[in-house]
Amino acid sequence: MPEGDTVWQTARRLHDALAGKVLTRSDFRVPKYATVDLAGRRVLNTVARGKHLLTRIEGGVTLHSHLRMEGAWKVYGSGERWKGGPAHQIRAVLTTADRAAVGYRLPVLDLLRTAQEDRTVGHLGPDLLGPDWDPDRALANLLADPARPLGEALLDQRNLAGIGNVYKSELCFLLGVTPWLPVGSLPADRAAQLPALAKRLLEANRDRMVRRTTGLRNQDLFVYGRAPRPCLRCGTSVRVADQGDGTQERPTYWCPTCQRGPAPPPGAPQMWRERYRRTQK
Repeated sequence: MPEGDTVWQTARRLHDALAGKVLTRSDFRVPKYATVDLAGRRVLNTVARGKHLLTRIEGGVTLHSHLRMEGAWKVYGSGERWKGGPAHQIRAVLTTADRAAVGYRLPVLDLLRTAQEDRTVGHLGPDLLGPDWDPDRALANLLADPARPLGEALLDQRNLAGIGNVYKSELCFLLGVTPWLPVGSLPADRAAQLPALAKRLLEANRDRMVRRTTGLRNQDLFVYGRAPRPCLRCGTSVRVADQGDGTQERPTYWCPTCQRGPAPPPGAPQMWRERYRRTQK
């Protein structure tokens, strides 16, 4: 699941493969950019901004992409077979003399003027893995709406950029509160810990292939994806339920014993448990 650490890794792969090299071919398989040709231009860099990818190209052009749930950028050597999915799922190709970067299933793909990148990413809060990271500003953003459930506030990229469902659930577990606790009810000492803890988790995982938050052998995550297995701390069955703003629901995991605060109605966890069972058949 692409979150800030995964997107950071993708940006690094694209940067290492393309930066400083001249494009020998560009191919954008979306109607809006089907006739655009960037061949002959040098790639300057690729950076992550929260969950967004910005590939800057000579001439003041930026290729903006967002992976969302299923998108991926794959890098191949010259002559290497592309195997990121069927050809009809390819949305973008950037080729140099020795590398090919191929974007599969990209739901968001735009060409921007580099000077106007803020029109697309300027709304984002401080980036947990970026040079603009500011823990005080991030905490102030989170606390600006004290009645909002903590899980929703953490997912709002305008507050701080890079957290998704996994880190939302894991952070709430480590703080000992449920994702439905109003932000304003978070004890002051735990609120003060939150920005640094979030940054530490993402930084620890940005160079790993497997995301880990526990520090335990053979157990990568405390609660995310673990329902209805026992909590690693207390043995209580981990629960899962929807959490969202009414327009988009997100699977949210928590331990009802280790985490204090409000919980969703009893029927909500069962709904997600049934969905999980169907996917296993």
